[in-house]
Amino acid sequence: MKRLIKNGQCLVDGHLQVRDLLIVDGKIAKISQHITAATPVDQIVDAQGLFMSPGLVDLHVHLREPGQTDKETVKTGSLAAAHGGYTTIAAMPNVIPAPDTPERMRDMLVLNQRDGAVHLVQYATITTARGGDELVDMPGLKDAGAFAFSNDGNGVQTAGTMYQAMIQAARLNMAVVAHAEDDSLTYGGVMHEGSVSKRLGLPGIPSVSETAQVARDVALAAATGAHYHVCHVSSAATVQVIRAAKAAGVNVTCEVSPHHLLLSDEKITRDNAMLKMNPPLGSEQDRQALIAGLLDGTIDVIATDHAPHTDAEKAQSMLKAPFGITGSETAFAMLYTKFVKSGLFSLAQLINWMSVSPAELFGLNAGKLTEGQSADIALFDLTTPFTIHSDDFLSKGHNSPFIGEQVLGKTVRTIVSGTDAYLSKD
Repeated sequence: MKRLIKNGQCLVDGHLQVRDLLIVDGKIAKISQHITAATPVDQIVDAQGLFMSPGLVDLHVHLREPGQTDKETVKTGSLAAAHGGYTTIAAMPNVIPAPDTPERMRDMLVLNQRDGAVHLVQYATITTARGGDELVDMPGLKDAGAFAFSNDGNGVQTAGTMYQAMIQAARLNMAVVAHAEDDSLTYGGVMHEGSVSKRLGLPGIPSVSETAQVARDVALAAATGAHYHVCHVSSAATVQVIRAAKAAGVNVTCEVSPHHLLLSDEKITRDNAMLKMNPPLGSEQDRQALIAGLLDGTIDVIATDHAPHTDAEKAQSMLKAPFGITGSETAFAMLYTKFVKSGLFSLAQLINWMSVSPAELFGLNAGKLTEGQSADIALFDLTTPFTIHSDDFLSKGHNSPFIGEQVLGKTVRTIVSGTDAYLSKD
């Protein structure tokens, strides 16, 4: 099948320039200022006025299947990703049962392949059922197709367990992707510990619960040589630890979530579970440190931590509601509007953090618009304002604090391996 995209605006040396792009049998066959097909094409897509981006890459999503399909499924979660311009996503293993054996990993990959609307890679757990100290069969899980190892949703509590995991992961040339949280320092909190939590009378989680475990783990990564990737960094102190570790030559990378860049705990003016996530929103000082960490290269990528829940669960008090917000369908538009349009980030930087860098860090065949590459492309309208409505979500989860925001950067079309995975009805 041949498709020709005409007049799209591509980033060339950091600047938008008009290009045509020819897709043949799911791959990019040619990119040029003007393409006239030598033979007839099956479809011509007019991308006049649209930004033609490499498909976005998300290293951190929760698809909830199997075990919690009332919240999300592989099908709905991957469709939501496509709606947000993502063409490759990495699914976390906090499902029931968790992919903690080679057999379960193979079953997950069959499900992902069958129902996924985008390219899906799958994390395995670090320990059995994401808890305790029993390491999984790492070599067996790698052979079965695991992307990397993570207990996301839980921090690995025992240093010796993490040390042994890193030793094995280093031998296998696989990454350990950590939700950093020392349970002994969380104190049953539901939001960031600070002046806001005290004013609202809600139990707080001190930032040191994250920072202490990251500090432990970078020392273990230095000792083992493992690739240690920190999920959803949220505090200024953690950024400092990672910055120092990188300067010392430790193989550490990290991600930040859109909500931690966009919001601080000052936005929590009442008991509102739409603003309950783990790690919690930090102080404004933390938020500014995260932005600075992106700009100076300490933070490598932006990942959504897309975490859908049912409407009923999120209608509860922060004391009872689960942690997490959705992110796949709002990330690009919110970040483009708040940071690129304000001049703080360039469009090229944003695409690097949301597509190029995550692909490069984890060796994914993604993040590029080059000839011979899989035709994974997102077309965005950067000029027409629209309002984020939950009715437009393809995710089962509507738990987003960004509903009602007027933004730019609407996804018009998402193409995966040359085929439409999402097409706007407008």
